[in-house]
Amino acid sequence: MKFGRKVVAEGLGTMLLLAAVVGSGIMGEQLSGGNVAIALLANSIATGAMLVGIILAFGPISGAHFNPAVTLAAALEGGLAWKEVPGYVFAQLIGAFSGVAAAHLMFRQPLLAASHHMRAGGSQLFSESLATFGLLSVIWGCSRSRSEAVPFAVGAYITAAYWFTASTSFANPAVTLARSVTDTFSGIRPLDVPGFIAVQMIGALAATAVWSWLSPSLSQVAKDVVLQHSKGNLLMTKKKRLLFLCTGNSARSQMAEGLLRQMARDQFDVFSAGTHPKGLHPRSIEVMSEIGIDISKQTSKDVATFVNDRFDYVITVCDRAKQQCPVFPGAFPIHWGFDDPAEAPPNRQLDLFRHVRDEIRRRLNLFLLANRD
Repeated sequence: MKFGRKVVAEGLGTMLLLAAVVGSGIMGEQLSGGNVAIALLANSIATGAMLVGIILAFGPISGAHFNPAVTLAAALEGGLAWKEVPGYVFAQLIGAFSGVAAAHLMFRQPLLAASHHMRAGGSQLFSESLATFGLLSVIWGCSRSRSEAVPFAVGAYITAAYWFTASTSFANPAVTLARSVTDTFSGIRPLDVPGFIAVQMIGALAATAVWSWLSPSLSQVAKDVVLQHSKGNLLMTKKKRLLFLCTGNSARSQMAEGLLRQMARDQFDVFSAGTHPKGLHPRSIEVMSEIGIDISKQTSKDVATFVNDRFDYVITVCDRAKQQCPVFPGAFPIHWGFDDPAEAPPNRQLDLFRHVRDEIRRRLNLFLLANRD
């Protein structure tokens, strides 16, 4: 993915986020008849729902950070190149201020206006540090085991955090800066911004450190074992062993095996199996050949074949396989849930096979990024 597209995606997503935050605050205040609880409810629901939508939409392009604290934490975790951080943050800031301006235009407010909404004091600062710690914890916890759940988990968390934090959970330096130029329900005084941003960064860094210990990142869990060559000083890197598992071992796990073998043959020994194997599906061969990968020689295997083998990772690619997966001691478990394309109606089957293939490739790109040395 070209960096320019990532930056544009970050800017657009952040713009829509701030349009939702500020616009729903204005709408809620106008319609609530002075009832602050109803205005806050409207504000929180709209923001949480918008987060789900924009993360789903822009996530495959940029990772859908929309937050400098998330971007910095991702770079610290090795999931984003440091040289890309300034571009991400710049796009987020431009998008955030543009979103405020868009909301003001929709509701006939001054384009930008300094806020007079005071948010100061120790309780507010502690609230923001906890809010950001919680947000990063939700992101890191879900991304390590159920990455497909991240959009919904983030949306739900922010909706809840509007209510359980004294600051209504800004949890985002770009959002904080932009909300200083709206003198509406969701604003914050410019004077209070530096303190909010400082504790947000502290919360984000603390969450990243805690989750690096609780559940080490993929690159830490599966660090290559470097062996000295028996003749000479040549260093060799031991490959990691990875098993893809689904129910029938006919489509999803077979495509994943073929994709990873092509993408990182020198890093992984790749296998696939099924809890109830039923043979390689012809559509799997067809859609993989469209992208130049021949999996016709792969075979469908029972997971029981591998129960005594050692793996660094076991990745289940369907929900039923996750429930029935045997325990592989020492393996790092990951779950990616995909619909079974073989169960689609005949007239939609080819399209769904292609969609699942492309989604698996996207997940593998993120997985390999996390495994960079």
